[in-house]
Amino acid sequence: MNIDLTDTTSSQINAALVRARRSTGTPAIGMVLTFVIVTDEGSHYDALRAAREASKEHPSRILVVIKRPGRSPRDRAMARLDAEVRAGGETGSGETVLLRLHGELAHHAHSAVLPLLLPDAPVVVWWPEDAPEDPHEDLLGQLSARRITDAAATEDPVGTLAQRARTYTPGDTDLAWTRITGWRSVLAAALDQKHSEITSAVVEGEAYNPSSELLALWLADRLGVPVERTVSEGPGLTAVRLETADGTICLDRADGSLAELAMPGQPDRHVALHRRNTAELIAEELRRLDPDEAYASAVKFGVSKLGKAVIEPGGGTASPNGAEAAEASEPAAPGGPAAQANAADRAGRERAT
Repeated sequence: MNIDLTDTTSSQINAALVRARRSTGTPAIGMVLTFVIVTDEGSHYDALRAAREASKEHPSRILVVIKRPGRSPRDRAMARLDAEVRAGGETGSGETVLLRLHGELAHHAHSAVLPLLLPDAPVVVWWPEDAPEDPHEDLLGQLSARRITDAAATEDPVGTLAQRARTYTPGDTDLAWTRITGWRSVLAAALDQKHSEITSAVVEGEAYNPSSELLALWLADRLGVPVERTVSEGPGLTAVRLETADGTICLDRADGSLAELAMPGQPDRHVALHRRNTAELIAEELRRLDPDEAYASAVKFGVSKLGKAVIEPGGGTASPNGAEAAEASEPAAPGGPAAQANAADRAGRERAT
């Protein structure tokens, strides 16, 4: 059921939600959170489709905030709220409200969203593109328990990660981090099986890939060893190699779907490690509403290293964001063999959430 409201108010939208629930025969509210998507007219369709898929696992009220400030002085001076209420059918397990904020109202989105939040339910805000520099300082971000951004959707992904590190507040996360959950799980499981001192690591992936940077930073942070970033043709992350005293542990995914794990003294094995779509990533993020401490540690560890040169296939160097050529990753925090072994053991015990 769709209800279109023009030049409306939040109270009228709430009344329309009640009518929609009654019309679809679901008067009870069984939603567990409010999911707010802040986007524009051109990007809202894909974002909403991903949110609907995720709502099958996490029933939620989805509020899509579409800002339309206008270009002419007359349009910018006006303040109008248009809404589209959707319930039942293809809306997933919950309700959907599209909010189009015109003119001056586009700069006060929180005032339109606040009356529509589910009572006593957590709020999660997602910026598919054009996230604020400090999501927590954004007025919508202040309403939420979790704030989701995506560095891969920006013009300077590596620079964006550095910005995320500077402004990190518990509750922040980024889909570039979510994309490496499978990689972290497989690598941690491999280290559980192979208790050997790790001396260095290499992370291979596409240039300008923030997930490759985050995985390299996570390894450097947890293992306390130098981590080299090398560039491949992709897709996405393609390989991780851990040099140990017994040989090389290699996790290679050349086709973006099936990976091969090679470990010293063991037969090679295949691991399902496909590139997940946005709906799967959002569903994973909605499974936890507490701060992601592993993400915080990784992104903060690499603030001084992000944006430095990476080694091209063939030996040349290139800088992802225009900085002078330098090494992709520097040695991690100093520590003797005992400290290194303890760090490696911590990585082996860790499991991605």
